[in-house]
Amino acid sequence: MLTKRLAAVAAFVPPGAVVADVGTDHALLPVYLVESGICPHAIATELNDGPYRHAFANICRYGLEEKISLRQGDGLAPLCPGEADVVVLAGMGGRSIVRILSSSPEVLAATRRLILQPMTDVGELRSWLADNGWRLVDEDLVEEEGRLYPVIVAEPGREEVSDPFLLEVGPRLVEKGHPLLPDYLERLKAGYEKVLGALSCSCRPQALAKAREIIKKISRLEEVLALAGSDRCGDSRNRGGAGTA
Repeated sequence: MLTKRLAAVAAFVPPGAVVADVGTDHALLPVYLVESGICPHAIATELNDGPYRHAFANICRYGLEEKISLRQGDGLAPLCPGEADVVVLAGMGGRSIVRILSSSPEVLAATRRLILQPMTDVGELRSWLADNGWRLVDEDLVEEEGRLYPVIVAEPGREEVSDPFLLEVGPRLVEKGHPLLPDYLERLKAGYEKVLGALSCSCRPQALAKAREIIKKISRLEEVLALAGSDRCGDSRNRGGAGTA
């Protein structure tokens, strides 16, 4: 059984697609996708020996050696351009995802969909995607063991964002009024406030400039948070009205 985080990733895999799960760990995702009939074939890659052995054992346990190609290597390097329709990178930092994607332009150019689940630096990842010809077609938030995990789905195209700051919080999350968005924004705000507190101990010009930048971000987060809160109240009123009609 998949964790909630991996289940949210799997939900964005189109039926019939060939998926490459980069940094597959125990190969839980490709095993699920093939075993459930969502994917006819999958590719799993892993850099380190230990996780690679665990992935191999798990694939053999389900008898899927013929349907899941396990490869050892860094990032997209083990892939050939065009052999995977969908590339998944989950459970790693946003900057690591950017490094992996930018290091294999030929493979990336032949990919039809990216499903990304960054653990950190989510805004930087969205900005990189928007600046490099990727459109954010959907986003999700999933809560698991008290932590919120964003999932980003991107396809080749032009990202139309009226306000660049939305790349910090998730433009599709805002548009769809995701129910976990207010909580997500509060946690982002708390993270910024923690950094701001650390910067307040320094008088260096760089620290002061960074502090001003973070204050602006906190102000913008509060604006989006207020809108998200009002939308949530509006939805509640609408649901209540429908129930009493």
